[in-house]
Amino acid sequence: MENIILSPSKYIQGANSLSNIAKYAKKNAFIIADNFVMSITEDIIKESFKKENLIATFEIFNGECSKNEVNRLKEILKEKKSEIIIGVGGGKTLDTAKALAHYSNLPVIIVPTIASTDAPCSALSVLYTDDGVFDEYLILPSNPNIVLMDTEIIAKAPARLLASGMGDALATYFEARACEQSGALNMGGGLPTKAAMALAKLCFDTLIADGEKAMFAAQKCVCTKAVENIIEANTYLSGIGFESGGLAAAHAIHNGLTALEECHDLYHGEKVAFGTLVQLFLENAPMEEIDEVLFFCKNIGLPTSLEDLGVNSIEREKLLEVAKLACAPGETIHNMPFKVTPEKVLAAILAADNYGGY
Repeated sequence: MENIILSPSKYIQGANSLSNIAKYAKKNAFIIADNFVMSITEDIIKESFKKENLIATFEIFNGECSKNEVNRLKEILKEKKSEIIIGVGGGKTLDTAKALAHYSNLPVIIVPTIASTDAPCSALSVLYTDDGVFDEYLILPSNPNIVLMDTEIIAKAPARLLASGMGDALATYFEARACEQSGALNMGGGLPTKAAMALAKLCFDTLIADGEKAMFAAQKCVCTKAVENIIEANTYLSGIGFESGGLAAAHAIHNGLTALEECHDLYHGEKVAFGTLVQLFLENAPMEEIDEVLFFCKNIGLPTSLEDLGVNSIEREKLLEVAKLACAPGETIHNMPFKVTPEKVLAAILAADNYGGY
């Protein structure tokens, strides 16, 4: 079995880096963003392309990463002289840009305006119907050509989004470690490299060292060195770590939690954070490790109990349904280095909730 690591061709991060985007694009570009993001970035991008004597064509993203939206943009793109796609904004905009670039056989630059997940670096787009119902995963042949993070823009986003990104990143090392122990394959269909495992561990170490400090700054919409480090951890370190290290119980438990109506208003990373605690109880991790994760979550405002998730009355039958969904055939929980059953997951959920609710 081969060892495989996946990564964007270039990762760029810095204050006001968006003003240099044309220098990195080096081609006439087709740029998509939603109305709000366009209002805060269009002038910066226009000026950058003007300086490089390149053409920037702008199109409003309609809000849903659907096949119809991708096809609509593809038809508009055919009439332009664009040679590269640029997606600016949140997850659905970026996934649409990746899909559009794939179907148009063009390179793509991904420009997140938040650091709430580790998806920007991945070779994946999540497609929905026009009504926002999950449709399918579009597995892409390659990762984005460039991921560009303007830390000044990202720092102005709500602090809760940065915390959610940390919740998503928190699972990276523990899931990759479980996959390494079990010999499970990563998202590229290979075994993790030593480099991928080292990045996953660095991701966790960075969260512990700088996460709380970053939140103090993010709550005031300013960018400190700690915020810069967390943006890199949330986006690049976690992105490489999850895709090249592999997923295990934490994300499967997140998927199970989607069955609870009370959790629908929570961000992805908030549910993953609780899923990480559950995974640690499931694998009987050392208490020192559980404590470190628990206190980290509490200090930055991530949920550590079912009550934090909005589940005020614990009904075992409902939680068993969560556990069954987490253990569905093909779920990543089966990458754990031991056999997992819904009953074991239910027990771990209840134990994590009992401890995290203190």
